[in-house]
Amino acid sequence: MNGILTGRLSGTVKHIFHYLLVILIIGLTTLVCLPLSSPQSYHIVSFILLFVVAILAVFLGIGPVLLASTMSAVSWNYFFIPPFHTFHIANTEDRLMFVSFFIIALLNGILTIRIRRQERAVRDRENQTNALFRLTAGLSGARGTDEVIRVAEEHFRTNSGAGARFIIQDGNNNLVCQPAAESGEDDDQPDHDLVKWVFANQRKAGRFTGNRPHEPFTYFPLTGAMINPGVAVCRIAEERYRNKDAFWDTCCSHIAGAIEREFLGEMATRARVLDESDRFYGTLFNLVSHEFRIPIAAIMGASDTLMSSEASEENRKELYGEILKASARLNHMTENLLNMSRIESGRISLRLDWHDVTDLFQRVTLSLKQELAQFHVIMSIPEDMPLVRIDFSLVELILNNLLLNATQHSPPGSAIKTEASYENKGLVIRVSDSGPGFPPASLPRLFDKFFRVEGSPAGGLGLGLSIVRGLVDAHRGTVSVSNIREGGAIFTVTIPSEIPDINQLNLAE
Repeated sequence: MNGILTGRLSGTVKHIFHYLLVILIIGLTTLVCLPLSSPQSYHIVSFILLFVVAILAVFLGIGPVLLASTMSAVSWNYFFIPPFHTFHIANTEDRLMFVSFFIIALLNGILTIRIRRQERAVRDRENQTNALFRLTAGLSGARGTDEVIRVAEEHFRTNSGAGARFIIQDGNNNLVCQPAAESGEDDDQPDHDLVKWVFANQRKAGRFTGNRPHEPFTYFPLTGAMINPGVAVCRIAEERYRNKDAFWDTCCSHIAGAIEREFLGEMATRARVLDESDRFYGTLFNLVSHEFRIPIAAIMGASDTLMSSEASEENRKELYGEILKASARLNHMTENLLNMSRIESGRISLRLDWHDVTDLFQRVTLSLKQELAQFHVIMSIPEDMPLVRIDFSLVELILNNLLLNATQHSPPGSAIKTEASYENKGLVIRVSDSGPGFPPASLPRLFDKFFRVEGSPAGGLGLGLSIVRGLVDAHRGTVSVSNIREGGAIFTVTIPSEIPDINQLNLAE
């Protein structure tokens, strides 16, 4: 309210100043022209006064221009038309000239004002068009509700002289005031009851409207095509709102459409995630119930045999071995489920440090000693292989899954080859087997969750290669697979990595 009163007071002072300025300028012009007070030169004075009125009309409103026209006519009559210093005009021709002077001065002022108004209207329309273009461009490039609101706040701050506050619904028609950037406003707070009314009725309220016009803010409903996102609250200067209702309504419509777009996009994303989650857990439940049953049945059968029979020592060792094998299988599947859960939830954070690749490979092959016992493992690592900056445990898991996958698709006694190198500022790992390779149609789907090649050995959840891709993605790397012409398949993993400066010097040499 104080802001409104201050604005009106300043406007009144401004008008008074314009009238005083007219009196001063016409008075000074008259004073300057007094030496021309003669029967022969009063016509010249009329042109000077008309010129002054035209100049004033360029900068002042209709009221001051009317005053200037009247004062100039009276001054010309009193000081310059014979007889001097009287309002009586003796000559009929001079009377007609006086009337013509007044009419010309008045028309000149009014027409100049009208032209100025038209020029201002054209300029305002151009500015509004440019402002709407910038707003539309900013909103179209915004991603997320927060960025949309930031663009909208900047638009209001630029075009209204003050910032705006956006009260957005949370999806359940509960209004939540968004944190606004600093805008230099006073401590006045929006009327929350009025905000609720505007949101419920989808009508403007506050200043410049017929509903509570004495409010310091103008309340704009944000009306979308399918949902109503909320309410925009703004303190707009009177000169920036005058005759611009359509402009501000259009701005709010664009902003509402952008917020609605983000709302619907978020809802669609949530629905898609929920749908994928339902399918994921449905598939997972079916696989777990099937794949876990086999090793559990093996453990239960071996345990029952051990407890109920007089088995020989050799048979007991064999049964213990079966229990150990089934337990290891259960452990592996459980670890894969946990790793996939980490990947799906985005909880993987890299712990980068300098590591020896040879140590990495030896550690993985040692941990898989039992699984690799039936194969001829060939490890190829250059002697000058530099230290690399990687997450050791995650890369270990990548190599572990690739080797396990190779054992599942290679005949016993065949060769499994592992290679490492540093190429194009990245660690390159290659794992190849001597199996039959993969059907060409299945190659694009090998890294999909739960995908298993037809005819592959029983056991597993089809998550190993999917985990590999997830862990490689976490490193911002790439993974690919291709068949080898001679037989088998080769997996290539590239992980961007730094190397120590001393190694960089050695490579350069």
